[in-house]
This record gives sequence, structure tokens and C-alpha cells, in this order.
Amino acid sequence: MHSQRSFPPWVKRLNFILAAVAVGFGSLASTVYSQQAQQSQQSHEGDRTMKVTRVYTGSDGKSHFEDVEVPLKDGGKAGFMSALIAAKGVVFRETSGDYNFDFHNAPRRQYVVNLEGEVEIEVGDGTKRILRSGDILLAEDTTGQGHISRAVGGKPRKSLFITLE
Repeated sequence: MHSQRSFPPWVKRLNFILAAVAVGFGSLASTVYSQQAQQSQQSHEGDRTMKVTRVYTGSDGKSHFEDVEVPLKDGGKAGFMSALIAAKGVVFRETSGDYNFDFHNAPRRQYVVNLEGEVEIEVGDGTKRILRSGDILLAEDTTGQGHISRAVGGKPRKSLFITLE
């Protein structure tokens, strides 16, 4: 009799994410923004999207949040998928439960996918958001004031960085 091994939820998400990277999930920014400009403001029945929280530097030199809806198209048996976009690399990261990184810039344009744990992100105007397991951040504030990243609840966090440049 074989016992079935149980994996933490982030392992299943990681398998999905790595499969997405293998087919080119990555630099959505330019494609998403041009697609959004062409799409209607109203959602049509059957349309699917995936939410990405973007952090960028505004003309004031401060970081800001923007919610981006990535359009997904029906890929048949493969499910719903975004347009194919190239990525440069993948970095695996674990931070401690006392992680508190004051204002800093993203070292490059990159997606940060929370696998396990939470992080509080604070932008230049003082707005804070908590990103939980499964949430995706597009970090594009490579200049200006940057953002603050803090651990939540004293718990470590595992994340995946998908580099775009």
C-alpha cells in the first residue's frame, strides 16, 4: 500500500507558473497596455482576465499602484491563456518573517509571484497593499523613490521572480 504524498499548495502553483514560463509567460506590460487600449471598458460574457498589481514610477518621481487585467483567450483543452510574451530568467526567493526593506527600486522590470506567505508593499503616496499567496506584482519602479516591502504577521515568504530585462 502506497501512501500519497501531500505537497504544500505553493508547489502546485509553482508547477503551474513554471509551465507558464516555459511557454513564454513574462513581459506582459507593453502587450497588455496596447490590448487594453483596444478593448472595451465593459467586460463581455465569457471574457477572462488575470489580475496583476503594477508598481511604477510616476512623473512625480514617486511609486504608484495600478491594477492591470491581463486578457486571457480560450486555448481549448489547455485552458485560458494570455498572449505569448518572452521572459529573461527566473529567480527563486525566500525572505524571513522579519523582512522590512525600506524604500528601494526594483532592480529590473520583473514579475513577483507570491507562492507562500504575504508581503505588504507601500508606495510613494503612503498607499499600502498586502499581496497574498497566488498574487502577482509587476515591479516597474526602477527609478525614482521606489517602494517599501515588509513581511506580514512575522511569517517567511516564498516568491518567484520572473525577470523581463
